[in-house]
Amino acid sequence: MKSKHYLTNIYCGKVAQRYGMETAIDKQVVEGPVYLSLEGLAGDECGDKIHHGGVERALHQYPAEHYAYWQKKYQKAFDENNVEQVNWQAAGMGENLSSLSMTEETVCLGDRYQWGEAIIEVSQPRSPCFQLNKRWGIENLSVDMQEVSRCGWLYRVIQPGMVSVDEPLQLINRVTNAMTIKAVCDAFFNDPLNKEGLLQLQNQSTLSDTWMDRVLHRIETNEVESWNFRLFGHV
Repeated sequence: MKSKHYLTNIYCGKVAQRYGMETAIDKQVVEGPVYLSLEGLAGDECGDKIHHGGVERALHQYPAEHYAYWQKKYQKAFDENNVEQVNWQAAGMGENLSSLSMTEETVCLGDRYQWGEAIIEVSQPRSPCFQLNKRWGIENLSVDMQEVSRCGWLYRVIQPGMVSVDEPLQLINRVTNAMTIKAVCDAFFNDPLNKEGLLQLQNQSTLSDTWMDRVLHRIETNEVESWNFRLFGHV
């Protein structure tokens, strides 16, 4: 298990009127050291504090490798419709951290990393939402993303401190029953009422409170919460 990973870039964004919505999804490269608080990187804003951000979703990391996948999947349709060349690269998914060699298949829920002065812990996969559809002009990107479990993941901050792109993510702890982020996505999104999968998720003590509440609700009611607003922006 490789325990040290260097990031390719760090990104922060300001709320602005873009793509027909108030959003901070457009993020810029951060040069030099930056302070990481319990709620995220200094200078990074959140356009929807109900559904994004907060202490359980302080940072979003997205594998840079995935952009080649999305380009291959969608660029032909863009070309056929004479859409201007699309720039498939970080930070197009609104990520704060961009990396190579860390993917949903190698990163586990609860993985704890030393990053500079800070310590961060993987709290959940990213829940794809309609803002990605608007950002890329692709109606079902959010659906396609969760179907293939290429969602990226979120962190909570255990210990605030100064961080930089020059400091590696050093894995310092992995829980004994850890599920990979892909396994969590596969269970939560693609087989949402499978009892075995739900019980496995229930046993993940580091899963964010919001995701755990949904897992417990499914176990109790055998019903899946509505995804319409998250995926498409309407009830």
